[in-house]
Formats: sequence, structure tokens, C-alpha cells
Amino acid sequence: MSVSPNVVNIGLVAHVDAGKTTLTERLLYAAGAIRAPGRVDEGTAQTDFLDLERKRGISIRTASTVLSWKGRTINLIDTPGHTDFASEVERVLRVLDCAVLVISAAEGIQSQTEVLAGALAKLKTPTVLFFNKIDRAGADLSRVLQETGERLGLSPVVVDRLFEDGPAEDRLVEALAEEDDGLLEAYLSGEPLSKERLFSSLAAGVRARRLFPALTGCALKGTGVGALLNLLALTAPQNKGDAQAPVSGVIFRMEHDKSMGRVSHVRLYAGTLKNRDTVRNATRDLEEKVVQIRKTSGAKYEDTGLLQAGDIGAVCGLAHARVGDILGDPGPVPGGCSFAHPLLSVRVFPYEEGDYPALVAAVEELCAEDPLLTMAWVPEERNLLIRITGLIQLEVLEALMITRFGLRVYFSDPTIIYKETPASVGEGFVAYTMPKPCWAVLRFLIEPGPRGSGIAYKSIVKNDDILYRYQAQVAQALPDALRQGPLGWEVTDAKITLIAGEHHNEHTHPLDFIVATPMAIMDGLVNTGTTLLEPMQAFRLSLPEEAGGKAMGEIIRMRGQFDTPVIQKGMFTLEGRVPAATSMEFPVWAASVSSGRANLSVRFDGYEPCPVELGATTPYRGVNPLDQARYILSIRGAL
Repeated sequence: MSVSPNVVNIGLVAHVDAGKTTLTERLLYAAGAIRAPGRVDEGTAQTDFLDLERKRGISIRTASTVLSWKGRTINLIDTPGHTDFASEVERVLRVLDCAVLVISAAEGIQSQTEVLAGALAKLKTPTVLFFNKIDRAGADLSRVLQETGERLGLSPVVVDRLFEDGPAEDRLVEALAEEDDGLLEAYLSGEPLSKERLFSSLAAGVRARRLFPALTGCALKGTGVGALLNLLALTAPQNKGDAQAPVSGVIFRMEHDKSMGRVSHVRLYAGTLKNRDTVRNATRDLEEKVVQIRKTSGAKYEDTGLLQAGDIGAVCGLAHARVGDILGDPGPVPGGCSFAHPLLSVRVFPYEEGDYPALVAAVEELCAEDPLLTMAWVPEERNLLIRITGLIQLEVLEALMITRFGLRVYFSDPTIIYKETPASVGEGFVAYTMPKPCWAVLRFLIEPGPRGSGIAYKSIVKNDDILYRYQAQVAQALPDALRQGPLGWEVTDAKITLIAGEHHNEHTHPLDFIVATPMAIMDGLVNTGTTLLEPMQAFRLSLPEEAGGKAMGEIIRMRGQFDTPVIQKGMFTLEGRVPAATSMEFPVWAASVSSGRANLSVRFDGYEPCPVELGATTPYRGVNPLDQARYILSIRGAL
């Protein structure tokens, strides 16, 4: 028997301060799920329950809650809007059946709005638009609708009156008829069109991403909220998961519970999970036992003991799981979409020298919950580095260290994360044959790859020369071998081919090729030379016309580029790209030069070559594989 088709997972996504959490509160209140709507500014929102969320008035962690409307059970997921926490949103998008993209009618399309719309398009997620703050001074619906078409590539169909008594507006009927041949024929022939017929056409168009219905309203006052609930109940896709099929799910979020340890939030695509079931983690190739299954609603939860296909729930007991792990059959689980990019690196210090072991363990635990929060730990140097997406994230980490782990920490000033790429074609070679017992010979061809291509690896070596099981070790060791190049940064945009090598039937140890790979790769990168790459930001800046000249001068000073300015209604608008390293104070400068009237949107826009003297190199962490004798000793634990 399949699970009820009435369960649907809907996420609210938006640029920060668009009113997404306020809308979540109003949806819960309108559906009778809470007695009174909370307020972000008063720290009473159901889905903002962390102390820091209530203090700052922004969402930091994804939070899910449940409501019922017109026979449908809706798992409503409120996501952070601030770019510092984009990784939270990134992981949630892959598990949604439908999304509500919240846009402020006053501020219009902003940088994160564009990023989110692009991600939803790549994932082919049905999307409903809600233009919030329509009552605010400066709100201009016609302008925002135009921007939505120009900058998001969407054609919103305003459906504010669709659920009211009386006939539908001609403009709405015409928009629906354009996407429905049967409806178009009936419309042109003058045949009366029932609301049910229009509803059916609208639902089909939304689920196929041919139509993008839009509602206007004010979440703070509750206007437009009832219509949004009706629209979601009508258009959200029907659940097709089979509860009797083999288990298939993905962990999209993880949190820590004082009594239960790791709590894995799972979207189940097929099968059924129950308390005390054993489930296979396909990503880690291990099995673990389910201790408890919860249904969460903000900070509250209920032990349901059951999770069925199509639903989401919190699973306790998966002690070795990490965010992104696939449970059971990987087949039904859709792919994700990456748009969050950590651009800053900071060093973490404990106030007490003896706290380093506990600090490293704490950071490792947090990294399991956030795959983008990567760490590098060099014990000999007491050097603990983490990668972050923004400065607010440091506040969260500092608070977590105190409240959850009882550790007081501080951070170095953040530095930009550069990368490096091969500058030419070359070869890397190593003959790891001493000190015995060992034998691993490798030769790689290393070539530059197209910008943004990442790493492409293949082998043309036969099993007779290097056993395929040893070649699998080479592929396994490659990511670690590329974490630091000659300039100290991660290597990217490279084509690497294993072209020759050999094993020895007697002397090759099972791990020899894992030891040899970094030495051969670093040898090759020295031979090719590497080019420093710096992160770039795409920007859109609007400010009063009189400040336009200063803006162009400042962007040139930042080594930025821009397109031809647009002047309209006294506002000067520039679009272009600037290096992240030179533009960290761009928002502060824009606000200062415009007396607070500037509107600046920035988003990550790839990496570009940078002269070393204008960028930065960084010392190699640990023992450099170029120092082969010392490196081998360190790997063998003999230093």
C-alpha cells in the first residue's frame, strides 16, 4: 500500500528580511496549528527558537513544522535567508515537493533571490511566488513583476482573486489558456469555464513548472495568507512514494540532542522506517539501528515511531551518519544543487591550551552537521583552520561552543580562500620503493582544465601494471592530495590522468598507493607550475545619481569591472564583478556614500586568475609530500 498522497513538503525560501519567517507564523496561525502568530522582532517565532536567532532577528537554522489544510498535511520548512547560512538552504531544496519564493515588494529582486530562483530551476522544483510587504512605503508591484521577468526569467501569473467568489479575471484565464490547449480551445469558443476547470489547469501548469502563480500580501498583517494556503493545497504535487518498496531516503539536516546524540532529519522517498529497524547507510557502507523517529514542529517534537515514503522525520540512533548521506536504495533520491561557497578561512583557538582535544572533537562533530564547514587540523603546530561562509557564522560557532560543548574559543581575523590551478601541461612521478616493505610506482599527466570544471580524473593503466584494487586507492587518495598545491591552496580546474606505474607482487603493501599518490601529484604540480585563483563576486549596485562617479571610482580601485551604467528616475545602477578580497567592505562603503539609500546585491561568481603579488600564498599545513623522506616517516608514524 502506498502512503497517502496528501503529505507534501513545502519550503519557504527568500533573501534575508523578505518576511519569510513571519509568513511561516501566519500560515501556522491561519491553519490553526498555533494559537497566536509569533513575531520575529519579539523573539516569539515558532521556527526561530535558538537564542541567537531571537537575539539577531534572523533565521540561522532550517526548521520544520506541520499544518493541515483542506485535507492535505503540509510539512512546512522555514529556511535561513542570510547568505552566511546558504548551505542550510542548499541541502533542503533537494527534498522539497514545492517551494514558496518570498519576495519583498519594497526591496524587489535581491542577490539571494536570484541564486534561489536559479537553484529551483535546476532542480525543476514547482514554485509559487509570494510578493510580501505590499503595504510598505516604496512597494511597487509592477516594477517587481518586471524585475522577476528580467532577472529571474519567470513570468508570474497574479492569482490574488482566483479563490474569491465571482468569475476569474480575463488576464488570468488567458495566461492559463496559453499553457493548456484544451482550455484555450474552450476559451476561444466562448465556452463557460468553471473554477474547477481553471484550478485543474493551474495545478498541472505549476507541477510541470510551466506556470508560476503569484500572490500579493502582507505577512505581518496576515493578508494573502489564506489564499496562499489554498494555492499550496491545490497545486503542490501529489506524493508518489511507495511505502512497501525498499527504503530510500536522504539526510538533509542534522542536529544534536543532549540525550539522543545525533538526530538525522530524513526525507524518505520509498519504503517505511520504524523504531528499532536496521537501516543501511549507502554512503558510508554501514548499517545502524533506528532508536527513535520523531515528528518535529519548531523546538517541539513527538515520538511517532514511524516514517513513510514521501514524509520527512527526525531519526535518532544513526551515530555515524553525516548530512547528505543516502539511506537504503540510492536510486529514487534526486541530486542536489550547489550554490553555497565558503570564501573565508579562520583559525580557531581555545582560551585554555589543554582544551585542544575537546575543541577538535567539537569541530569534527559540527562538520558532520554541515558539510561546508570543513576543518584542517595540524597537531604539531596546534593549527586548527575552518572554512566559513560569513562573519555571522562565527557568532553562531562561538555560541555553540559555549552552550553545547562548554568551550570558550576565539578566532583569528578571516582570510580569503584562494585556489590554484595547473599553469601548463606536465607529468608527476614517484617511485615509492624504500624503505621496504613497499612498492608503488606512479606517473600522472596533469593538464589545466576549463575554468569552473573542477577535477577530472581517469586512468589508462592496465590491471597487469597496477592492480585495479590499487588503482581504486589512487582515486581515493586524490582529493586529499589536491587539498594543498605548491602555493598552499586547494587545486582545481585540472585534468589528471594516471598514465603509467607498477605494483610488486611481493613488496607492495595494501596502502602503498595511498602514500605514493600525494608525492606524485605534488611533483607534477611543481613541474606544471600553478596559477593563483581568487574568488569573484557579481554585484548590482543602485544609488543616487550624484554618487555614481564615486561608485565607478571605488569599483575600479577594487580591481572590479562594470557594464555601462543605467540612469533612471534619479538612480544610478551598475552591474559587474569585483574580487572578494577587495570588496569585503563594499556594503559599508555603499551605505556611507549614499546616506543609506544604496541597494547592493552581491553573489559568488566563480574564480579567476590573480597575480600572486595581489593575492596570497599560505604555508603548507603538515609535512609537504615534496620532502619525500620526511613525508614517508610522518605517514608511517615515525616522526
